[in-house]
Amino acid sequence: MDSIFTDAYFMKKALQEAEMAFEKGEIPVGALVVIEDRIIARSHNLTELLQDVTAHAEMQAITSAAHFLGGKYLKNCTLYVTLEPCQMCAGALYWSQLSKVVYGASDDQRGFVKMGTQLHPKTQVVSGIMAEEAADLLQRFFAQRRK
Repeated sequence: MDSIFTDAYFMKKALQEAEMAFEKGEIPVGALVVIEDRIIARSHNLTELLQDVTAHAEMQAITSAAHFLGGKYLKNCTLYVTLEPCQMCAGALYWSQLSKVVYGASDDQRGFVKMGTQLHPKTQVVSGIMAEEAADLLQRFFAQRRK
């Protein structure tokens, strides 16, 4: 029997976090950290609320997961994030030694791939999971802001 806990399943949960950010006027990026098919951290962008440029969804998720696990390394964990991590977040992901990063939409301007930032050598990367849904949410957000 196939598990319901697929990358798409968890990305849907990350998209729910992104929707919460959208509703708060934050750039709609959501993230969660999973270990053994269990969500141990959920987050979304909080840069406006906290007036903190480092309060990206990924950073919030890393901190929350580390507190949950009681240690700074997130080995055997997977981060699901709706947008490709930026250079800052990729650096934090590198140091956290996350086992896997799954992201939805690519960020062709500020993403870690464009910037040439490396993740930990043991980190597996999967991209494009529910990319259209994630990109659509971002496009709706910025279209609304430009009105």
